Amino acid sequence: MKNIGKILCFLVPYWRKGVLNISLNLLSALFALFSVTMAIPFLGILFQNEPAVTSVGKFDYTLDSAREHFNYYISNMIDIQGPVRALVFLSLLIIVMSFGKNLFHYLAMYYLAPIRNGVVKDIRNQIYDKVMVLPLSYFSEAKKGDIIARMTGDVQEIETSIVSSLEMLFRDPFQIVIYLGALFYMSTSLTLFVLILLPVSGFIIGRLGRTLKQTSLKGQKKMGVLLSMIEETLGGLRIIKAFNAENKMRERFGNTNTIYTRVMVKMQRRRALASPVSEFLGTIVMITIMVYGATLVLADVSDLNSQEFIGYLMLFYLIIAPSKSFSTAMYNVQKGLASVERVQDVLDAENNIKDKPDALAISDFSGSIEYRDVFFSYDHFDVLQNINLVIEKGKTVALVGQSGSGKSTMADLLPRFYEVRKGDILIDGVSIKDYRISDLRGLMGNVNQDPILFNDSLYNNIAFGVDNPTEQDVINAAKVANAHDFIISSKHGYHTRIGDRGSKLSGGQRQRISIARAVLKNPPIMILDEATSALDTESERLVQDALFRLMKSRTSLVIAHRLSTIQFADEICVLHEGRIVERGKHGTLLALNGYYRKLHDMQFFT
Repeated sequence: MKNIGKILCFLVPYWRKGVLNISLNLLSALFALFSVTMAIPFLGILFQNEPAVTSVGKFDYTLDSAREHFNYYISNMIDIQGPVRALVFLSLLIIVMSFGKNLFHYLAMYYLAPIRNGVVKDIRNQIYDKVMVLPLSYFSEAKKGDIIARMTGDVQEIETSIVSSLEMLFRDPFQIVIYLGALFYMSTSLTLFVLILLPVSGFIIGRLGRTLKQTSLKGQKKMGVLLSMIEETLGGLRIIKAFNAENKMRERFGNTNTIYTRVMVKMQRRRALASPVSEFLGTIVMITIMVYGATLVLADVSDLNSQEFIGYLMLFYLIIAPSKSFSTAMYNVQKGLASVERVQDVLDAENNIKDKPDALAISDFSGSIEYRDVFFSYDHFDVLQNINLVIEKGKTVALVGQSGSGKSTMADLLPRFYEVRKGDILIDGVSIKDYRISDLRGLMGNVNQDPILFNDSLYNNIAFGVDNPTEQDVINAAKVANAHDFIISSKHGYHTRIGDRGSKLSGGQRQRISIARAVLKNPPIMILDEATSALDTESERLVQDALFRLMKSRTSLVIAHRLSTIQFADEICVLHEGRIVERGKHGTLLALNGYYRKLHDMQFFT
């Protein structure tokens, strides 16, 4: 139940509204109590066995004194105005009390609404913020669909199962306490008998609730698998259709969906037990009290008379409703705890890439970037080993080598997307771990092989990394990236929407928008990760021209498969199995007749 405490922590900013809600629920319960207790003299008048109160002492602010003065007032009214007038007065008073009860109940709900929705909003914000700061290594292990399920389905389940139960958790315990207090006041012995019966029903309900939590956890995990399959299907529709794999994917999805359905049927059947079980147990307790209490009253051994016993039963009946809804709330909470655990797994995920308390600010660099004895591994497998490299300011260094040799990993270490296992990376002689992460990444611009664009306008995609750029700045960046011409020929120019991940654009157009985004950011360091490898000859020429303009007077780290695109580099490093095995200029490396020459001849032959 410790996770419930973590959810309740989200209530702290709304404590004022919470206090108002609790206070109004207390008033509603008191008005409900008064409306029932006032029926006792009503019944006494009806049965003509309510003793008249002819004199009272001084009012001393106790329940006995209040009851005595109220009965005295009713007795006077009966004597002066008659019993019918007294019944009408009591009826009107009960109506007023009922109105007050429902008015305060509505006001309590009025102040609970912003608490419920505010808590869910804060949970969504916190989990989204956590996703933003988690390192990329976390997402290498987790399935995107499962993370989406936690951010949507699990958060929604918390809202429907736990936060929606706040009304009952805030209201029902107070009502039960108030009504039990009144029952003790009316008859201590009979109420003690009631308290012996209630724990039995509570134990049965609690056992059912624990099994519900386990089943719900299975269901939420299966929903994560389903969303992962949907995400993979939408991303791979072209391949699925190309290989006629529709039936195979349908079968996979259908089997998983069937398992999920079975789990949910089992869970909902158990959840449906909450109301009938609690109602049935409440009825048993009610009948037991009626038989036992009536026996005592008829035998004249009870401290209650007939109308007081009826009032006692009416008051006990008031306890059944909050007890039933409270047990339902506990069922819902047990079901929601499974989602809380899944959300908490994300919120508690360790982020090993974060700022030091005394992190340094940096807005530019004047010397060099240095990889010093760098090692890096995935799952205890070394991807980079003993990397030593110095990139002077204004120079272009290219990384080449076979797939899996560690080129992209080496580039990803520079902005601290991943953390080095051993060694260090320095900018101007200072470890990148000593700089603020936001400042460090602010020095760099990225252009990747697969340009990442958003389902927005061309203008907003170019302006993505800069706050409040002018329209002319965006146009100038597009011109540098050779993107201006095709943009202005689009239907809505710079305000044309490009679809999911830029699906309405060609590969070369997407890449040029990505370059324009980097140009507008105007960083001193550029990281180009195979930016032209997937393009046709014409698109490559346009993109390469844009890249030359982008790298002009900047420090650049270029990853390339096509060696023709990096012959201009100041230094070319050849990686093989995680090590730099050759380095030098294009001509020098060809003369070595080593790895680089082999790569060059293979491409030339091709």
